[in-house]
Amino acid sequence: MSANEGPGGRQQSQTYDSPFMKACRREEVPHTPVWFMRQAGRSLPEYRKVREGTAMLESCMLPELVTEITLQPVRRHHVDAAIYFSDIVVPLKAIGVDLDIKPGIGPVVENPIRTRADLAQLRDLTPDDVSYVTEAIGMLTAELGSTPLIGFAGAPFTLASYLVEGGPSRNHEHTKALMYGDPQLWADLLDRLAEITAAFLKVQIEAGASAVQLFDSWVGALAPADYRRSVMPASTKVFDAVAEYGVPRIHFGVGTGELLGLMGEAGADVVGVDWRVPLDEAARRVGPGKALQGNLDPAVLFSSREAVETKTREVLDAAAGLEGHVFNLGHGVLPTTDPDALTRLVEYVHTQTAR
Repeated sequence: MSANEGPGGRQQSQTYDSPFMKACRREEVPHTPVWFMRQAGRSLPEYRKVREGTAMLESCMLPELVTEITLQPVRRHHVDAAIYFSDIVVPLKAIGVDLDIKPGIGPVVENPIRTRADLAQLRDLTPDDVSYVTEAIGMLTAELGSTPLIGFAGAPFTLASYLVEGGPSRNHEHTKALMYGDPQLWADLLDRLAEITAAFLKVQIEAGASAVQLFDSWVGALAPADYRRSVMPASTKVFDAVAEYGVPRIHFGVGTGELLGLMGEAGADVVGVDWRVPLDEAARRVGPGKALQGNLDPAVLFSSREAVETKTREVLDAAAGLEGHVFNLGHGVLPTTDPDALTRLVEYVHTQTAR
């Protein structure tokens, strides 16, 4: 099934020739496309207003609210793609895992997975479990027109880390203890999470998402040999499961400079790069045949306009020889970022890269 036919095909054909989609396919673009991870969210006063009194997980399940939040940065910043407003634990909540997103902490799991019996918490995800996603994406694509919508999910390792630790972790000691101490249980856990993640991405693509991004936020905690042996098979399973749709597949992690080549090898069409590795060096590590996404340090946006432009120019210069480049930050927009700085950044990249 190609991106122009089958489920979601009408929307994907509308967005097929957009700068973002062309860059993902490593084709000529009229300008370098820009979008930001966490572009919809706490940095926007209109987001804080519309979310007032609504818990995070609840807000992810209200199609009209999701639609409004997802569209806010597109209206304000004129970015080249929208990203579906959700959270990586939404599919876990949808299948009945007892978890909540605690303000100031993040996802907290009531009964962490530490034994084989605990795997029973993870049943298959069906489209009916996330019907609100299908509804919201239908509403979004009708509004977005030729602007692509990026669907997303958490990668198996990062989901496993939350499930095993019971919440965010600095050292991932329980996760690594399970990975090293019971490799078979670990493999079974990641395989089950890969199936859930693939099902969640399929729902988004079939509803009309033009591309998908797999976030592996915590995988930078691993050495390359451990990634290859204990994580890559599950990530590859996710990418393979959605390959038939023909939509660009983006893979992003934090602190993954040593893993960039392997993350591309896992099956992504576009490899996201954080701010620690220049894009020309990242291209050398990833190898040919992949577009890159990134990679301005989000903290740069707190500096002067001149400093932002200087650092942005460095990113663009490092990307000059790439086969395909999607401009982004090296991680998500920080909550106290001035929204006007983001708007100016989009305009600056578009102007500087106009062909």
